[in-house]
Amino acid sequence: MFHMTMSLPMATEILPAEAGEAEGCVQCQRGSKMVLFVTGKCHWGCDYCPLSDNRRESPDMFANERRCTTWDEVIEEGHAMNATGTGITGGDPMLDLEKSLEAVRQLKSAFGETHHVHIYTSIPFKAERAKDFGEAGLDEIRFHLLDGTVGKYLSVMQACRDADINVGVELPCEPDKENQLFALLDELDSSPVQFLNLNELEITVGNQENMDVRGFNLSGGITAAAEGSAELALRLKEASQPLDFHLKFCSARFKDAGQLRARFRRRGQATLRPYEVLTNDDTIAFGAIPTDLDDAHDDIAELRREMGIAEGWIRYDAQHKRIELPLALAEELSEVVHVPVQLVEVHPTHDRLEVGLVHLNDHR
Repeated sequence: MFHMTMSLPMATEILPAEAGEAEGCVQCQRGSKMVLFVTGKCHWGCDYCPLSDNRRESPDMFANERRCTTWDEVIEEGHAMNATGTGITGGDPMLDLEKSLEAVRQLKSAFGETHHVHIYTSIPFKAERAKDFGEAGLDEIRFHLLDGTVGKYLSVMQACRDADINVGVELPCEPDKENQLFALLDELDSSPVQFLNLNELEITVGNQENMDVRGFNLSGGITAAAEGSAELALRLKEASQPLDFHLKFCSARFKDAGQLRARFRRRGQATLRPYEVLTNDDTIAFGAIPTDLDDAHDDIAELRREMGIAEGWIRYDAQHKRIELPLALAEELSEVVHVPVQLVEVHPTHDRLEVGLVHLNDHR
């Protein structure tokens, strides 16, 4: 019989927004914000960068997990998850400023003015370009401070505020930068910055060697969080209470298990085929019968006739050479037919990455 896979204990609940929290964070937490990777270009070489090798320095765009070569494909992915907003990231989007500007225009044109767009950059770009982004409809910009201070960013930050763009700073909370981060709080209090986001530092495949050199250890549990990062962020948050900006701490556990899974769940709900079900792990499950293309038409006709399957509730996947149908019917068939019957589990992404395959009978 069919058994669902066990869920890991993860922080998947949607927490209420804090007063002053950036709208980009609110939507991201709900899983309703598309992630648009516009370019892999970046020459800063930050030792904590978690970017994967397939995206580092890549000229390609990715909308969520989907590689895109046209704006139409980007918009299609946004519709596939009913996106209420988009976060433009990289690399550094401002290393391809015109492409990033066009991304804002394309998104606003396709989804309307209420579609919230935020962008990340480490570059104190020319202040006069802030007006271009404001006119295009950019809602929010987040600066990553390369030297940990706001000095060289102040003019473009103010220009963004003047262009009606919300201005923030987003940084990893590095445990060995305590003094610098506490000093930054005072700097931000008298700056145009409206919010500071501190992300729990993560140790990943892409940065593990550098993190080892700096003496960082994993904090334990099921995340890749660096020991001491969360504790420092919480002390910084407490110290920021009387200051004139909002400080948000985003834990590695919530970012991975909360925001990502909320986005997967949303996309799954929006794209679910009639015969598919969304599991407790936010994957898509369905039944399958391996079938050659030459036999598919007759086999589907027989199944529809014998089991009364309505149109749309059974289809042939030529790529994987299988008939797909409701899981309940697959379980029923597995007990009486003399061909393989399977449970298939896929991610609700554009490429529908297969993450599980269970044989429901002994005919393999």
